[in-house]
Amino acid sequence: MRGSQRTTLAAAICAAALGACGSGGGAAKNQGPPPLAVDVAQAQRRDLATYVSLDGQIAPLQQSTLSTPQSGNVVAVYVNQGERVRRGELLAKLDDSALRAQLEQQQALVAQNAAQLGGATLQAPVTSAQASNTIVTAQQQLASARNSTQTAQAAYASALSTYNADKQLLTQGYVAQTSFDQARAAYVQALQTLNTARETERQAMVALRAAQSQGTNALPIQQQTIAQNRGALEAARAQVKLLQTEIAQTSIVAPFDGIVTQRLLDPGAFASSNAPVVQVSQVDFVYVNVNVPDEDLGFVHRGTPVTFTTSSTAGRTFSAKVMAVNATPTQGTLSYRAQIRVPNPGNVLRGGMLVSVNVRKQFQPNAIVVPRTAVFQTEAGANVFTVTPLPAAPGNAKNAASQGPPVHVMQAKIVPVQVGLQTDTLSEVRSPQIRPGTTVITTRPDALQDKSLVAIGPSSGAGGGKPQ
Repeated sequence: MRGSQRTTLAAAICAAALGACGSGGGAAKNQGPPPLAVDVAQAQRRDLATYVSLDGQIAPLQQSTLSTPQSGNVVAVYVNQGERVRRGELLAKLDDSALRAQLEQQQALVAQNAAQLGGATLQAPVTSAQASNTIVTAQQQLASARNSTQTAQAAYASALSTYNADKQLLTQGYVAQTSFDQARAAYVQALQTLNTARETERQAMVALRAAQSQGTNALPIQQQTIAQNRGALEAARAQVKLLQTEIAQTSIVAPFDGIVTQRLLDPGAFASSNAPVVQVSQVDFVYVNVNVPDEDLGFVHRGTPVTFTTSSTAGRTFSAKVMAVNATPTQGTLSYRAQIRVPNPGNVLRGGMLVSVNVRKQFQPNAIVVPRTAVFQTEAGANVFTVTPLPAAPGNAKNAASQGPPVHVMQAKIVPVQVGLQTDTLSEVRSPQIRPGTTVITTRPDALQDKSLVAIGPSSGAGGGKPQ
């Protein structure tokens, strides 16, 4: 009740008291103390909850400060701060002329290596055929040498037999010296022929082995040449791909749909490797990062409904659910980070905004509640004052009404209660005598006691009103 209303009520109470006393002093002596001016409210049935308030901050769903591993002069920046961009859209370009020149040179080297590989591949069958022909010729020569050796061996055996027979007959006088000398000469000649044939066969065998060795090695050597040419070609192609990648890296594109939140370089500036050029933020959805102290961690978990407000959008309350809670505290603190993801139509929530997040801590459905100021403690426990009507007395309310606003004089009654859940302004009370609509006194003058007369004026706001 505001001060002006309380003053008016006090005046009305005085007028009521004087009207009851009349003009005689004796009547005044028989009157008790005047009613005490009090404020009242009605008990209500409603859901009651307590909340914990936590600090949070808005962060974009995704935010990337874009750069490139290449360095060079900035040729163009195609966007400005605040513009909306689409994923894959070209945002900025670095000079790539030097890289393109290197690419042309490398592509020419690829063509050269491809030609060398083709030539080596075509030559491989010719080399293999030559090696095969050499082996066949050596085999034929070896076969001829072996036939000659066999013929010489037979001739030597015949000459040796004749020589040995003539030698024996010569000692017996049956063969002339001339015939013996001829047999010996034939024997020596056959031996020399045999030795020559054997040497020829040996040389033919060596030649065959050499041809076979050369033929065996010729193809691997040619294949090795082909492999070297193929490796050079692949290395040149890889260098082409590397240069193409580096050229592509001179173009900075948007990694996702979003808004340009920073433009850090302009055309003509030199961008060193990994220098930031443009920042893009995704804000169609945003995160609310909430710091949860250790003592409140039990009330915040995945799926917990929350509401939050920010001074930047006064009068608007946002509702959401907790998406995740970090398993470890923020470094150097005992606070855990909870994350909330919320849609952001119209981009009213901007990165960096500070918010106040309310999390329901306790909840009591269908509770009977009274203003917290109505509850007071005595040695016997918690109590509230209710009001009961007085027997009708002629002239009391009527005289008061004639002097000002209507005043209801009633009797205060103390009622013991059990106090349940409490908020800053409301208390849950349990008592058979307190039901929805029961009038309770919310202000207690020092003189207020059980059965005290109280004067109740008109309602000053929500919760007040005519006693029931």
